[in-house]
Amino acid sequence: MGDSDDDDIPQLSSHTLAALQEFYDEQQQRKTDPGGDNKYDIGVIEENWQLSQFWYSEETALRLATEAIIAAGKGGRIACVSAPSVYQKLRELDGEDFSVCILEYDKRFAVYGEEFIYYDYNDPLNLPKKLTSHSFDVVVADPPYLSEECLRKTAETIKYLTQGKILLCTGAIMEKEAAELLGVKMCRFIPKHTRNLANEFRCYVNYDSGLNSEANYS
Repeated sequence: MGDSDDDDIPQLSSHTLAALQEFYDEQQQRKTDPGGDNKYDIGVIEENWQLSQFWYSEETALRLATEAIIAAGKGGRIACVSAPSVYQKLRELDGEDFSVCILEYDKRFAVYGEEFIYYDYNDPLNLPKKLTSHSFDVVVADPPYLSEECLRKTAETIKYLTQGKILLCTGAIMEKEAAELLGVKMCRFIPKHTRNLANEFRCYVNYDSGLNSEANYS
């Protein structure tokens, strides 16, 4: 090909190239450091399907966060185990009458500072000393995989952390295992995700919950 062919290829101006680079830099920054006023927005940290991450819809996250606040009571402590979108909604609500922490394998959530606790369900009781046993009024958990092993190991963490109340989110196919491991029962409320999942998803609790009211039935 001659020089005349090269001349026919459109060339981007230096201004356009700089704008594109700025856009790509912002996208990369968003993946690693979701700062700013929207840092608790659901989706500001993108789903990683390799880690089986699927975020709740805004409506579901708000409903579960509200339920957790009510269950914890005034001044209560809430632990979100592998449930980052519930944590984000809780922090977005910016309540002063509760405290919350997030136990999560994905270290991108370390941007949330001291409230982030690295957690691997394969080592369920490998927790920092500051997380003393039975120190949370309610534990909200969403095990990443629909398997008996994952639920069983996550259940060890839940039972260690909670003073009693458990709000579990997992597949409908895990109903029997959830009841056996944690003594929870399926709620009428049906959670939704930002993406449609192949497996039916449900909530389970071991206490008298508003998630069973007619208004929340889908």
